[in-house]
Amino acid sequence: MNRLIDIFSFSEDFPLIFTQADFWIFFAVIYFLYAIIYSKKNLRSAYLFAISLLFYYKTSGLFIGILLFSTVNDFFLGKAIYHSKSIIVKKLLVAFSVIINLSTLCYFKYAYFFTESYNTLFNTDYEVINYLAQFANSWANADYFTVDTIILPVGISFYTFQTISYSVDIYRKQIEPLKSIIDFGFFVSFFPQLVAGPIVRAADFVPQIRKEISITKEEFGNATFMILKGLIKKMLFADFIAMNFMDRVFDVPDMFSGFTNIMAMIGYSLQIYGDFSGYTDIAIGLALLMGYKLPVNFNSPYKAIHCGDFWRRWHISLSSWLKDYLYIPIGGNRNGSIFSYVFIIVFTFLGAFAFADFGVAIISTAFIGFLLIITVFSSKVAWHFNRNVNIMITMLVGGLWHGASWKFVIWGGLNGIGIVTYKYWRKISPYENSTAWYALLWRIALTFAFITFTRIYFRGNSMDHIDRFYQAVMTNMDWGNALTVLWEYRLVFIVMLIGYITHWLPYKTKDWILEQFIKSNIVIKGLIATIVAIICYQTYAADFQPFIYFQF
Repeated sequence: MNRLIDIFSFSEDFPLIFTQADFWIFFAVIYFLYAIIYSKKNLRSAYLFAISLLFYYKTSGLFIGILLFSTVNDFFLGKAIYHSKSIIVKKLLVAFSVIINLSTLCYFKYAYFFTESYNTLFNTDYEVINYLAQFANSWANADYFTVDTIILPVGISFYTFQTISYSVDIYRKQIEPLKSIIDFGFFVSFFPQLVAGPIVRAADFVPQIRKEISITKEEFGNATFMILKGLIKKMLFADFIAMNFMDRVFDVPDMFSGFTNIMAMIGYSLQIYGDFSGYTDIAIGLALLMGYKLPVNFNSPYKAIHCGDFWRRWHISLSSWLKDYLYIPIGGNRNGSIFSYVFIIVFTFLGAFAFADFGVAIISTAFIGFLLIITVFSSKVAWHFNRNVNIMITMLVGGLWHGASWKFVIWGGLNGIGIVTYKYWRKISPYENSTAWYALLWRIALTFAFITFTRIYFRGNSMDHIDRFYQAVMTNMDWGNALTVLWEYRLVFIVMLIGYITHWLPYKTKDWILEQFIKSNIVIKGLIATIVAIICYQTYAADFQPFIYFQF
């Protein structure tokens, strides 16, 4: 009983994580009760909303207030948008929803980034103050909250984008607003995907809320398979290789050879895929066990043949969200907009100033301004400029979404450059239309190498840390000891090899494996689950590894 009390009460040191036994005890209890009441739609929504709030409270404590604020705010704004007769009022209400949500996100996620950038730009020394904590302490007449630190609430980037899409989709007449705030709260907070996605669109999920729940044998088998696959990805292909190899290298990259650093980067591509797609697989499986379908978030991304293809396969819910709610509204591949031009000018100036000096910032900004002037007189230049600027803006925002740091902006920018470069390269590429296996292999390898080595800006703790990585690679490859490194970490590299082989298996093979699992009897399923549990236990660490995307 004490164990159950601990599991269902808040502890900052012991949040509910999919890879821990406490979560599965939690899920077993709530699923047992769900099986009793799932046929009663109103009770079902209220129950899952309450459980989701409890789950988030276990993860984030009093930050549950931010989630509730976002829920209440967008529920009533959605109704107001739908019932308003004036198109101007509708636009103002949508703008208000977007401003409120993005302001909340910016306050908690980007306060340090904006403050540091301002200090760099104007040579000041302002410090971040948590005004919300200050107000709460003043109102309560007590020092409950720390005022000199702003902590990022887990999952805020995900549920903020979900509530924005809800308001925008109502404005676009793609959905009608939900009548019950309980139903809307359930949509926003559904616990399997709450803290790390996938980003669920209202148009995809809302129709499922009031439907009859019926879970077939195939769906149960598919859900179980997804959960087991997700656990293997996370605990074996992500945590094991990170704890036993990559973390050691990335902590002090200059203490290892360039070859070792390169192998660590290749390992990191598997780690982040196993970590994030593993979470998504578990979330999809859990939701399916309760009768709900979440969107696919990964489609074998390392099979991509160019950078654009990669972003159609990786974090699909974010990529498609940015496309539909940012890229297309600012002009897509056809037109520019005032937003596009202002954004690229400001970002060019700030980025150049942050990494160089005021003179470079002025020259870079003047060059962008010169191109803008040319677009007025040349429709061909305007077409190329607008198309590429909108791609770059989307990728820069995508990079900034992942982290409040210039290194994430660089990472997003490099991926944007990769997409733009390919659009021109494919016109002259000698193997673009080749069906030969070696041409396909070359394109996949080239894309994988590009994606992998841009991720040093994603993984590095600071720009100095990233510089140390590059120095090790450029000055100390130490090929003579490469075999020694491979032998000393042979178990890690065997696991990495298995991970990549399973990733690159043909779709038909993967579908056949899933089909055989679904067809197997309950004894076989139980045996496989036991084997997976043993493997996961063998790789389990006393210090649990949180999912990487929790920080976003």
